[in-house]
Amino acid sequence: MSMLVCRRGGLIVMTWVLMGLALSGCSTNPVTGESEFSLVSAAQEISIGEQQYLPSRQSQGGDYEVDEELTEYVNRVGQRLVAVSDRDLPYEFAVLNNGVPNAWALPGGKIALNRGLLVELGSEAELAAVLGHEIVHAAARHGAQAVTRGTLLQGAMVVGMIASADSEYSNLIVGGAQLGAQLINQRYGRDAEREADYYGIRYMLEAGYDPRAAVALQETFVRLSKGRSRAGWLEGLFASHPPSQERVENNRRLVRELAPQMEGRDLETGRERYQQAISFLKQSQPAYELFDEARQEITDDDLEQAFVKLREAQKMVPREARFVGLQGDILLHQGRYREAVQTYDRALSLDSGYFDYYLGRGVAYSRLGSRDLARQDLEKSTELLPTAVGMNELGKIALNAGNTAEARQYFQAAASGQGEVSQQARQAFVRLDIPENPGTYIQARPFLERGGRLYARVSNGTRLDLQSVVVDFVAATDEGTARQTRVLRTLPAGASVNVDSGITLQDARQQVDVRIREAQAR
Repeated sequence: MSMLVCRRGGLIVMTWVLMGLALSGCSTNPVTGESEFSLVSAAQEISIGEQQYLPSRQSQGGDYEVDEELTEYVNRVGQRLVAVSDRDLPYEFAVLNNGVPNAWALPGGKIALNRGLLVELGSEAELAAVLGHEIVHAAARHGAQAVTRGTLLQGAMVVGMIASADSEYSNLIVGGAQLGAQLINQRYGRDAEREADYYGIRYMLEAGYDPRAAVALQETFVRLSKGRSRAGWLEGLFASHPPSQERVENNRRLVRELAPQMEGRDLETGRERYQQAISFLKQSQPAYELFDEARQEITDDDLEQAFVKLREAQKMVPREARFVGLQGDILLHQGRYREAVQTYDRALSLDSGYFDYYLGRGVAYSRLGSRDLARQDLEKSTELLPTAVGMNELGKIALNAGNTAEARQYFQAAASGQGEVSQQARQAFVRLDIPENPGTYIQARPFLERGGRLYARVSNGTRLDLQSVVVDFVAATDEGTARQTRVLRTLPAGASVNVDSGITLQDARQQVDVRIREAQAR
């Protein structure tokens, strides 16, 4: 890998070879104009954003579909700021169906705000402050820098993921979507937050918004971070964008410096316009509070009470698919599969773009024995968001159909996640992979006993009981090449045994090879 380290006034070039790749790492920050080290090119940045935007939105609750005009409004404000920004990117703005106050930006200009944050803002200028801040994170390549820092810390790059370019589902996300999950949950450093505040406020002013709204908003954030009402904020915006009095003072200082440019201008706050835009969302808050309560009831294993609250919420906002989908999840958990399918059908009629409804219906179809329908839904679900549950279920379907190779691929994908489902998939993958690659899971270490007798310490590194373990010995002796095969009828999970080859060596320096040729899981 060709690694370039940039300094003011000069360029130090160091050439390292890593993973057979040659990557140039010196670039200019489009916002600050300063040179910086980066392993992610502009084209890769855009590609990462485009690939990760959909699964990232899905993992954070999906798009807020009930009030499409609200998303259009947020996009208009965002594009107004984009017009005065420092970098031409394919910016997109989405409102997510998530009650946690949060906003995030992916590389390449892909930005999202939760409905939970929108109800906390008081004006269009405050919305512009949030959007301007996220635009700078994208324009100044802060996400790309996070990828670079992660690469340097790990010592290697997730090359395939880039070159081929905390949520309730975070433990279930698998495959390439894990990169997006890491990016949207990263904690920005002080320098990145300072840059995003500084240039975001300047964008506000250039777009015609009153930058004092950004200062007032930061003051509110600092107050909330210290108060009792901080629940939700700590897991959302404050986790990735930590507020501080230092940021407030910096922003106040900047607004004072901008005072001459503000003088005589009719700068907008847009309070009434904003309140009108979020009026339906605010009216719907009691329904979403019931939804959150229902989720807690499910956690507390009071499913009947959860049903009551979801039905009440559904009466208040009939077009909200999440209220229906969660009812489907309860029915699925109760083993009422036909009712679950019908309920997911209703959810999908309201919102056909959310992975969880396809996932739940696919599992229900599978339990009913309708494997073709199950496969269709599960494949659609994993297209929207690859999860351990979806991949594991597809692996089971493939295995039942006798397609072992395909099942192995699905189980292997599911195994890359966290949690119980991924552990189950890992075991299923190992069970299928052992006959093909026994040496990957069973170690055979040769050693000599007194008198030169050749043995092997054979160890089962899996959690599975194994059988028919074939051990091949090859040794160079004075008489020529000696070959022996030994078969272990059983080898329990995690166990180790000493296997006698029957070969005696005269010299410990003689060449020996011990291999595991065959094995099966019991």
